[in-house]
This record gives sequence, structure tokens and C-alpha cells, in this order.
Amino acid sequence: MYQFFVEPGQIQGNKVIITGKDVNHIKNVLRMKAEEEISVSNGVDGKEYRCGIKELSGEEIICEVRFIREEGVELPAKVYLFQGLPKADKMEWIIQKAVELGVYEIIPVAVKRAVVKLDGRKAESRVLRWQGIAGAAAKQSKRGIVPRVRNVMSFQEAINYSRQADIKLIPYELAEGMEKTREVFGSLQPGKDIAVFIGTEGGFSPEEIETAAKEGVVPITLGKRILRTETAGMTVLSIIMYHLEQ
Repeated sequence: MYQFFVEPGQIQGNKVIITGKDVNHIKNVLRMKAEEEISVSNGVDGKEYRCGIKELSGEEIICEVRFIREEGVELPAKVYLFQGLPKADKMEWIIQKAVELGVYEIIPVAVKRAVVKLDGRKAESRVLRWQGIAGAAAKQSKRGIVPRVRNVMSFQEAINYSRQADIKLIPYELAEGMEKTREVFGSLQPGKDIAVFIGTEGGFSPEEIETAAKEGVVPITLGKRILRTETAGMTVLSIIMYHLEQ
């Protein structure tokens, strides 16, 4: 079943009004007809509104809500991915997979060893594209919300923003002790905010690790092998999903 996101105001009682680009997609790409069923979310409350198409016009599609699934599909904790800016188009892949794994927000971070430098209009344009990728991934994986991609932050700004989190993790190649890693992941509980810091291809600088540790960010190891930046984040998110999924 196809899923679409609408603004909360577009759900009016038992009626849903779909506008914008989705109108063309439903009519001319998917070639859907009246009485066919779609899934709609408002991107806020995590509910799934199962709807039947009633009217199709040039500018809007009117649907009728048939039933509402309230338990949702979201993880019972908010996971914030602080991703160091990687090379090339890796960020697009990271965002797509992170959304599939249940991340709540993605924060691009300009760490010290990042090769990619984004500022001004270029950064704004890139973030808009990344948000679009997050939206498409949320549709594909039938998320109840569209995870937000924040503006690029400096490492210190990211540390400051992470202070709201209950648990803060930073995989680091010089960290030791898988027992500690198991203990940290085993302590995860529903209702907690979790921040995950992932470095770039060059990793974090010792100064960044020291700054993070002073703010309560826990360095952990992910094993004896060195993981690529796009692998490390997905590894951590997968483990978190495994421990929290209900």
C-alpha cells in the first residue's frame, strides 16, 4: 500500500485532502482510481490514517478515513544521529538508511577532519536535498513521521545540542572493552533520548573526543575492525533498534 504525508490541517475529521506534487503522483504515475486505498500520516502524531480515495481533481485528491492505527511504527525512544560530513554522496545513503532504521533527527556535523566544507547557500541547498531524501525514505519505510535533517553544525554546536539527550555515544577506534559497549546498549530503555556521534572518514580528533567526554558522551568500541563512516552509524542504529523495538 502506498503511503503519503500531509500537513496536520489536511486531515479534517474523516476527510483527508491531498495537494501538491502527490496529486500528480497518485493520478498520473500510480494511476490510482476512486475507492482504492492509501495510507496517510501527518508526520507529527505517528498515527496511520487508512483512507479510501473519493474524488480526484486537477489540484487535489479527497480521501475518506476508513480507520486509524494509533500504535504507530516509531521506536519508543528518540534517536539523534550526529553525522560527520562524509565525502561525495555518502550522506544521501546514510540519511536514507538511518530513516529506515528509525532515527528521529539527523544532524550533519562539520568535524575537524571533514574533507567536505559546506557553508552559506551551498549548505542550505544541500540540507534541502537531504530533507527530501529523508521524506522519500520515510514514505518507503512507512514511517509515522518524517525525520528532520538539521542545518550543518560545528562540533561544539552539536555537543551543545546533544545535552538534551539521556544517553550519548561516540564510537571511537581507540576505545577499548566490548563489555562496556554491551553494558551501554543493554541499558537502553524506552522513553530515553539517545544521541549517536559518528565521525568522518578520518575519524574524530583527540581534542573532539576529549570535549565530548567532558560533556558526558561515552566513547565505545564497535569491535576490532575499523568501520567506514557509513557502516559505523548503521551498525549503532541497528543495535539500538534491536534493543528497543517492541
